[in-house]
Amino acid sequence: MQDLEYIELETAPGPTATVIWLHGLGASGHDFEPVVPELGLPEDAAVRFIFPHAPNMPVTINGGMTMPAWYDIKAMDIDRIVDTDQLMSSAGSVGKLVDREIERGVPAEKIIIAGFSQGGAVAYELGLSYPKRLAGVLALSTYFATAKTIQVSEANAEIPISIYHGSFDPVVPESLGVRSVETLKAMGFSPTYQTFPMEHSVCLEEVLDIGRFIRKHVL
Repeated sequence: MQDLEYIELETAPGPTATVIWLHGLGASGHDFEPVVPELGLPEDAAVRFIFPHAPNMPVTINGGMTMPAWYDIKAMDIDRIVDTDQLMSSAGSVGKLVDREIERGVPAEKIIIAGFSQGGAVAYELGLSYPKRLAGVLALSTYFATAKTIQVSEANAEIPISIYHGSFDPVVPESLGVRSVETLKAMGFSPTYQTFPMEHSVCLEEVLDIGRFIRKHVL
């Protein structure tokens, strides 16, 4: 569990809420930084956005090439064989950022964990297992990699979860998004699920809905 480097952006002084947003494989915290002005948040909303950079590590499916990754992916079959220990370690590292936000005065229940693709798998693990009540989880074009091993905390047993997926996603098939919804419902959660006619990316309609999620749960 290591300390992560990150980008920090505040929409106004004295933030009262935080969104920690995790990028996908091979990307960086800069990936979603431009999205903030497109969320349609109120002008007076004071939200701190934290975009961590994943550590560099060899990734098996990319020929062992070293790149930013939250965990190793060993096979790209439908079940995604991943290094669960590395995923959980990354969740712990992001959890340290949550701890820090609480120390800075932002209540846990005003902190949202968001993640795209690999980052979304980490967001599931952290958001559902964190010991204090969080505001919500945003899962973008991702999959629930630790569904069989996660230890759901009592505090987050009813955490709001919004899931988004591209119906033409060639990287993370939409079937994995649907499976996440079914699994979460079987575990007692009530996730919302939306698809968009896109590939492995985000679109403006999705971004605007994320903005509505933020307004509803932390503003």
